[in-house]
Amino acid sequence: MARIDSKVLFLTTSPRTPEKMIPEIELLVEHFAGSSWNSDTQRAFMDVLREEQFFNGKGEKDPALSARDRINRAPKSLGFVNLSPFISLTPAGKALLSFKRKDEVFLRQMLKFQVPSPYHKPTTKAASFCVKPYLELLRLVRVMGTLRFDELQIFGMQLTDWHDFDRIVQKIELFRIAKTEYQGSYRTFKSEYLRNELTCIFQDRIASGDTKTRESNDASLEKFLITQSSNMRDYADACFRYLRVTGLVNVSHVGKSLSIVPERIEDVDYILQTVDREPCFVEDEESYVAYLGSADSPLLLTDDKQRILSKLHTEFPETNVRQDLNMITLKNLLADLIEQRKSDTLCRQVKEIKDYKLYDDIQNTFRQIEEKELYDAPLMLEWNTWRAMTMLDGGEIKANLNFDDFGNPLSTAQGNISDIVCDYGDYMLSVEVTMASGQRQYEMESEPVSRHLGKMKKAFGKPCYCLFVAPTINEACIAHFYALHNMNISYYGGKSVIIPLSLNIFQKMIEDSYKATYTPNPSQVRRFFEYSVKLASECENEKIWYEHIKEKALNWLV
Repeated sequence: MARIDSKVLFLTTSPRTPEKMIPEIELLVEHFAGSSWNSDTQRAFMDVLREEQFFNGKGEKDPALSARDRINRAPKSLGFVNLSPFISLTPAGKALLSFKRKDEVFLRQMLKFQVPSPYHKPTTKAASFCVKPYLELLRLVRVMGTLRFDELQIFGMQLTDWHDFDRIVQKIELFRIAKTEYQGSYRTFKSEYLRNELTCIFQDRIASGDTKTRESNDASLEKFLITQSSNMRDYADACFRYLRVTGLVNVSHVGKSLSIVPERIEDVDYILQTVDREPCFVEDEESYVAYLGSADSPLLLTDDKQRILSKLHTEFPETNVRQDLNMITLKNLLADLIEQRKSDTLCRQVKEIKDYKLYDDIQNTFRQIEEKELYDAPLMLEWNTWRAMTMLDGGEIKANLNFDDFGNPLSTAQGNISDIVCDYGDYMLSVEVTMASGQRQYEMESEPVSRHLGKMKKAFGKPCYCLFVAPTINEACIAHFYALHNMNISYYGGKSVIIPLSLNIFQKMIEDSYKATYTPNPSQVRRFFEYSVKLASECENEKIWYEHIKEKALNWLV
């Protein structure tokens, strides 16, 4: 049981991307089902997890703590696993691993997440909690029409009791009015408004001088407010990501806002009308565990056979559906049709991209990423680089992204494969992107990039290269990738040809492709990488190699 001291809304933040818990839950039950969840099992779980290619972390300092962070938070809190008396999958967990529509499974569990609960008990220092957070935040998006990230951070995180819902709505309305009347910059306006709200939320702690945080010895009011603001931002970011996985909300990356998917408004209204707002089984853990782990509750609009038939008829009128089909068959049919619609949408997008109709939009999106104007920049960088590679030349270009039902980017690749895979027939190209910079870029990306390339070599059995793109390139990454050109490492399938390029240089390559009087072909791309191989064998150090590589990239079609 977790004790909650929070004065703002409590949500699960680990993992940040919900889909990433799926392979870890699968790994947990595969190796440890029926075992006790203790420090020994936790360390053993991390030993197994570190060997998996989808694992991005380290978990070395305190493996048991890392394991609890990964499993006790979202997987347990959302009812996918039971850890007492023994490790086991719940019915909801089995559904998560086996059902086609993961969004529906996540939605059911999120609607049941509540504070207080037998798993989460507020202390006397905490706010007065009486809320199902995702239910009320979904309601807030529906009522407000569009909910900006800043509004969710400042006001949505104050919704610790559902009885305060109307008061929070009024606060947002007043914020919007004040914003239109403010004469200065929005950044200054938001900063001042947030500071005032934080001062009210934490007035008791501030008055008593209790402003020291666990992360720092600095007990100043300024440091305290900055920390609380950061915490609220983290919770708001997690909320964005978790609501997005339900398939009920759209994320505007430009406006940094949430809105209900028009086609799902009826589903949302049904949920808001039928799901009880009061937390349940707060003092009855056995009943709560059974309730939380159920795969069938709460009821959704998609559980009504007539409504599914109606949806099939409305959205896919060309499909003949027999009325006597059972619910499972109908749901699978609907899932297959939605998946096909998504595939058709992506095919249309690819055709437009290859015809250079989206050139301006692609270049503008890169500009917005560099200027930090978009929500979830890592996702947008991966998606936009896929579009750029699709436009750049021939070949079959696959993004290992998750897309929503309408072909919009939903979440980044799981981590066990390259971000983008380009098949040019006689050779392959792996494309990796990152927003990380400095030493963190080297620590996070250097080894996985080499590993992904090695995996590609073994899978396809033909020449493979890698392009690494980031807003800025760290010197340690340059040195590492240069060295791999000349190092025959069997684990990576021999020598690794990985070229790092800053985003502005990559954009210039796209511009050259657009301006060319002909369509560039895959052989010109390969020539660029073969040039790098020759260059690395001749240059005396990585700095000289990289300067020549940049120069070549700026004239890659010559």
